[in-house]
Amino acid sequence: MPCNLLEFSKGGGCGCKIEPAKLGLILKSIKHSSDPRNLIDFRTSDDASVMDLGNGLLLIQTVDFFLPVVKDPYDFGRIAAANAISDVYAMGGKPLTALSILGWPLEKISLDDASLVLKGAQEICVQAGISISGGHSVDSAEPIFGLSVSGTIVSQNLKRNSTCLVGDKIYLTKPLGLGLLANAVKLDQISEDGYAQLLKYATQLNILGLELGAMPEITAMTDVTGFGLLGHLSEMLGKNLGANLNLIEIPVIEEAKVIASKMIYPNITTSNYNFIKDRTEGLNGLEFLWLCDPQTSGGLMFTCSKEINRPGVCKIGEVNASGKMILI
Repeated sequence: MPCNLLEFSKGGGCGCKIEPAKLGLILKSIKHSSDPRNLIDFRTSDDASVMDLGNGLLLIQTVDFFLPVVKDPYDFGRIAAANAISDVYAMGGKPLTALSILGWPLEKISLDDASLVLKGAQEICVQAGISISGGHSVDSAEPIFGLSVSGTIVSQNLKRNSTCLVGDKIYLTKPLGLGLLANAVKLDQISEDGYAQLLKYATQLNILGLELGAMPEITAMTDVTGFGLLGHLSEMLGKNLGANLNLIEIPVIEEAKVIASKMIYPNITTSNYNFIKDRTEGLNGLEFLWLCDPQTSGGLMFTCSKEINRPGVCKIGEVNASGKMILI
């Protein structure tokens, strides 16, 4: 029987990310490459780096790993893989290959459980049309898993996270609340249905990004992960733009709202809130717990110059010139 991975980690999923303000301090002294082929790097907080290979073809590279977000090793592998591959889709690209990153406490957890993690990841990679071509593993104090993913895209389809324009509509492809649900798993405060919802969305590939990349009317795109919806929207808007957000239109998993009402939430939620509070208006109730919720393998958020009407895609607001994120 698989072990309970949550017994061996203090935090999990994108909730264990270093908060935005501290990450900024870490990166402050890092020099960027002067190679003109490096089109996108860490400076713009995009979802992946991009290198020009010539003849209109670009290489997308990303890496994502974290501590267990669920008890089951197989499910952990599936979620971690979907989360890592998402960064390529968020740029509009097509995944090409993956390398695994595995840290495993060999004296505490069996090798069979490590194998289950990789099998779960492999299942998701097959769905994405790629394989795990290799990787690296170490003996570590806590279980860690993720992928380094490479992808390609033609230059005219590349999407960035901060190129939206005033008047653009804002869309979201998955409901919020995955961080709240994952935290409830760790505390044994989740129902069977809630856990099923967590697995449904956290293992769902953001393959729609590949289609959106080919649409010129899509002006910007990112995925909603550890910094929460408002944190990632803040990155999309930059310093000068703002947005009107229709609170009632923002999809949230119902059990996540119930969990939030009990004031059970991931620790990074408050850090995410502190990061965006000065440029947000109308954030007056419990909604901050899901709007700042660190999503693990969350949905795509994109802006579009036209109206889009398709199943599973929710219009949540519109870009304006106010410099504020305004909840109405």
